[in-house]
Amino acid sequence: MDVTSATSAASTGQAASAQKTLSSNFDTFLTLLTTQLQNQDPLQPMDSNQFTQQLVQFSQVEQQINSNKNLESLIALTKSQTATNAVSYLGKTLTLTDGTAAVIGGQAQWTYTVPNTAATTKLVITDSQGHPVYATTGATDRGSHVFAWDGKNSMGTQVPDGTYKLTVVETAADGTAINSSITSQGTIGEVDLAGNEPTLIIGTMRVPLSEATRISGQ
Repeated sequence: MDVTSATSAASTGQAASAQKTLSSNFDTFLTLLTTQLQNQDPLQPMDSNQFTQQLVQFSQVEQQINSNKNLESLIALTKSQTATNAVSYLGKTLTLTDGTAAVIGGQAQWTYTVPNTAATTKLVITDSQGHPVYATTGATDRGSHVFAWDGKNSMGTQVPDGTYKLTVVETAADGTAINSSITSQGTIGEVDLAGNEPTLIIGTMRVPLSEATRISGQ
């Protein structure tokens, strides 16, 4: 089953179930109504207003189910289009600006920009749990700088591949903090469509599509 048919089948299942339940309840209602009409007292006939109101309610519920079914179909089309677009990102370059990067084969790389000349610059790398694994000094001159990490922690031990984050701590000569922008890039190797939104995968790093800053490439 392809992406579109799978998404449509999942979304229309709820409406179909509701429609089936309504039909069953309506059949039961008609059976009871028929029985009551057959056994009513001719001298004291049933009040038609009551079952007329019930028929109106059934009609309103049916209309609501049909509206929901149309809405679900529209949502399914939107999701399938999003999934189709996400698959087209395979092999393209994903740019992130939150400091995270994927360590693949013991290698990772970031680019950080120093807006103004700094007195000190410290680079700190943390793992996916937020634990510091490596720290070193960085460039202090104004401009963009590339930091390539060999994937070894402060003890010289190779860390496992995964998601790591670079934090740049800079201070000016007067002691005030300087904010630097940090970017990283990676090639999208997989797209996971199992969740509520597509997830782009670089190595073992998983990035929800909504968090992708820029996707480029042919």
